[in-house]
Amino acid sequence: MTTMTLFNKNYPYGSSAFHHMVSNQVQSALDEDIGTGDLTAQLIPATQFVSANIMVRDSAVICGIDWVNACFKQIDANIEVDWHVVEGDYVYANQVLCSIKGLARSLLTGERCALNFLQTLSATATETRKYVDAIAGTHAQILDTRKTIPNLRLAQKYAVTVGGGHNQRLALYDGILIKENHIAAAGSIRAVMAQAFALDTHKNIQIEVENLIQLQEALDVGATSILLDNFSPALLREAVHLNEKSEKFAILEASGGITLANVREIALTGVDRISIGAITKNVQAIDLSMRMIGSD
Repeated sequence: MTTMTLFNKNYPYGSSAFHHMVSNQVQSALDEDIGTGDLTAQLIPATQFVSANIMVRDSAVICGIDWVNACFKQIDANIEVDWHVVEGDYVYANQVLCSIKGLARSLLTGERCALNFLQTLSATATETRKYVDAIAGTHAQILDTRKTIPNLRLAQKYAVTVGGGHNQRLALYDGILIKENHIAAAGSIRAVMAQAFALDTHKNIQIEVENLIQLQEALDVGATSILLDNFSPALLREAVHLNEKSEKFAILEASGGITLANVREIALTGVDRISIGAITKNVQAIDLSMRMIGSD
């Protein structure tokens, strides 16, 4: 069972849609940082040409090369960036990632925004890879959630795919996820599912359940995608067994309380998918630095 990732379906890597997304995010970040002008860069002679390296201080999965390139190119199209790694490479502490040449003012102005994107997206890809590696050999998949950094959702969801994970719905318009408050407001699982089917959106419909009784109710009304919220491994195994006996087999997704310590045990219960908010909201930025190595 496979899940089509967001960036294979809506933003194919290298497509105009992908580049437009990167360009918009970078422009917004540069506008925020530069504002009316980089005052400190004016201390450097306008014609001074320099070379620099970006180095990583941590082991990491590298993600965000297109954002780094865009940061420098939007400031100065003549900047040259020569990458020594490719997107998705696993790198080690003190490894040089790329070499940069250009006007000193331009490099210094773009430095912080470029590193911010690279450290954040690499952190998401790295954390995702840990979970993906932890469940290797099972048929379960690691998925992200909407628990992302504001205005960086597209970038982080892309980073999840670089780390080997898969994307959930992009946003509220991109699918229906029925949670406990929706069920309570509608009156019952049967009622809320009936309304969801009646919308006929041709989007995925997923319902969250909190126990086996609710799971059976969801299966009885034809749910094909069910989120198992905070189920113990023992309950997850029961849920998988219950699903196997159902006339309409549903995709089962485990969520809540999942860590690197227990994710493999959860995968081995037989669930199809495991969604983890921590891979986008609890990441620790990768330690990077840009160092000047020469000037003309």
